[in-house]
Amino acid sequence: MLKPLIALMVGGALGAVSRWGLHLLIDSKWAPHHPFPWGILLVNVIGCFLFGWLFALFEGRAWFSDTVQLAIFTGFLGSFTTFATFGWNTLELLRTGQVALAIGNVGANVILGMAAVWLGFILAR
Repeated sequence: MLKPLIALMVGGALGAVSRWGLHLLIDSKWAPHHPFPWGILLVNVIGCFLFGWLFALFEGRAWFSDTVQLAIFTGFLGSFTTFATFGWNTLELLRTGQVALAIGNVGANVILGMAAVWLGFILAR
C-alpha cells in the first residue's frame, strides 16, 4: 500500500509544479497583452494530449503496472490538469458510440463547472 501512495504523491507533486510553472511562464508573456487565460488553456491541451498519447503508447506493456499508471495518470496528469481526464472520459464515450452522452458530458462539465465557480464566488462574498 505504501508504494502506490508514494507513486501518487511524487506524480502529483511533479504535476502541480509543472502546471504552476508553465502557467506562470505563458501568462507572464501573454497576460499583460491578452486577458484570455492562455497558460491554463495550454496546460489543459498539453495534459489532454499527454493523457491520450501516453495511454496509447503504454497500453498493454507488461511494465506499465497499476503503480506506474497511478503515478502518471492520477498523480502527474491529475495534478497537472483534471481536464485531461475529462477529455479522456469524453473520448471513451465517443469511441463506444455514445455520442449523446459525450455531448452531455461536455455540456454538463462546462455549464455545471461554471455555475459552481460562480456559486462558490457568490457564497464567499
